[in-house]
Amino acid sequence: MVTPEQRRTAVTCAMVTAEVSERRACRYAGFARSSQRYHSVRPPRTELRERLQTLATLRPRWGYRRLYILLRREGYVVNRKLVQRVYREEGLHVRRRKRKRVAVPRVPLPVPAAPNEQWSMDFVSDALGDGRKFRALTLVDDFTREAPAIAVDFSLPGERVARVLDDVAATRGYPTVIVCDNGPEFAGAALDQWAHAHHVALQFIEPGKPIQNAFAESFNGRLRDECLNESWFVSLADAQQTIEAWRLDYNVARPHSGLANRTPEEFARTFAQNRPPHLPSEPRSAPHPYPSTPLTSLEYSLNPGQLLTLTPSSTPD
Repeated sequence: MVTPEQRRTAVTCAMVTAEVSERRACRYAGFARSSQRYHSVRPPRTELRERLQTLATLRPRWGYRRLYILLRREGYVVNRKLVQRVYREEGLHVRRRKRKRVAVPRVPLPVPAAPNEQWSMDFVSDALGDGRKFRALTLVDDFTREAPAIAVDFSLPGERVARVLDDVAATRGYPTVIVCDNGPEFAGAALDQWAHAHHVALQFIEPGKPIQNAFAESFNGRLRDECLNESWFVSLADAQQTIEAWRLDYNVARPHSGLANRTPEEFARTFAQNRPPHLPSEPRSAPHPYPSTPLTSLEYSLNPGQLLTLTPSSTPD
């Protein structure tokens, strides 16, 4: 489809190369002279374009929909279609990556009714710049979609997994169920003894069916797409720092479509304020459900000295 701007360019080119009048060039191109002479009266919106360019640079794997949510949070009075038009005019786009398609009908997974009711965990592998492989243990709260921890190391045996879970439970409490696959770290004696001692049920998925651990798989996809594939790690400490910064940003700044475009931290805070009376007010064995330490966003790590201020998001128009 040829746009009016492209037609104007074609008419102008014909006038210059063929040395014909505007009237004749428009007749050959099938373009009205009034449209050829039209000048846009839209405001330039320079500030919006600059801010959109900055956000797209900071978050290269976010499309215009999530950037629109961030702009609304920052106080810009714009609608989604305007952001989409400016996004395209600035030549911004997200390179699409092929995803595996499931050939069988998808069945919605049962969603827990409260935080700390069900966690999911899994492993993600990547490599440093010198080729050495490392692993990351990802942990997700299936209700709030929060990521309480991501442990990164060259080796993560079952004993280390148990220590990570204990560290998270010290502030959040122990979950009722943990969904995981049948890997040796999860099916070994170390984690089995830990689960028995803390009355936590380990729910193993069927072999070869990662879709049954969909919450962890979805989180791992975001981690790889937005962090691992976009980063070059020079050392294990660099990988730990970068992944931890992304985890904090994921919890406090990234809008989640499954939570009505709220962040996981915002959703958890709202649920805690409006908790149904039949549910316990605090997770078991956790005097302080959520840490009071201020969180730092990814934008702060890239631009030290300027914290990213978050305000409750509203539903997009």
